[in-house]
Amino acid sequence: MDWTRLLDEVDDRGCALLERLLDADTCRALAALYQEDGLFRSRVVMTRHGFGRGEYKYFAYPLPALIDGLRSVLYAQLAPLANRWQEALGLPERFPADHPAFVRRCHAAGQRRPTPLLLQYGPGDYNCLHQDLYGEQVFPLQVAVLLSEPGRDFSGGEFVLTEQRPRLQSRPEVVPLRQGDAVVFAVHHRPVPGSRGTYRVMMRHGVSRLRSGQRHTLGLIFHDAS
Repeated sequence: MDWTRLLDEVDDRGCALLERLLDADTCRALAALYQEDGLFRSRVVMTRHGFGRGEYKYFAYPLPALIDGLRSVLYAQLAPLANRWQEALGLPERFPADHPAFVRRCHAAGQRRPTPLLLQYGPGDYNCLHQDLYGEQVFPLQVAVLLSEPGRDFSGGEFVLTEQRPRLQSRPEVVPLRQGDAVVFAVHHRPVPGSRGTYRVMMRHGVSRLRSGQRHTLGLIFHDAS
């Protein structure tokens, strides 16, 4: 992948599309893990918490090898941009170059629960706009991988981002994903240059209503939860 171009896109728009990150067989194998309860530490039914409709499960440690590897490899590519954002926003903390070192920092801060997750949606399900914040340690970027094929496995269910700039109405963006595509996006805010210096743009993400079928997504969050 052309990471220079991709990171420039994230810097400019708050997100970028990683095409064909996983092949179809791998996507189906990962989606099938949803039935393996022993791999997960918890299950969340969205309606019980006002998060939307649908459900998801957080993986337990040790993570499946593929998911652990993806998390580490993607983090290493994203860490330089995360540090540029920290500098632009005047924040003192810098992120280490490798993911295990950042995980150790999370655990030292009391954030010891893994956050990679599988999400499952059926007809009528959706995910409200939100931010994935689980403690003081926050890596400002995350990745979602679509494991199902639009038009074959499901309809509807678009990945949606919103951007709230100061004194302006929210800007929505729909990211067109195919099976195996991933989107990298800002977790909660990102720096944007303005006429009076750099300011913070607040970001939220969600999934629109599924019209038919079943949709599975792999979520890769790089900070652990308290």
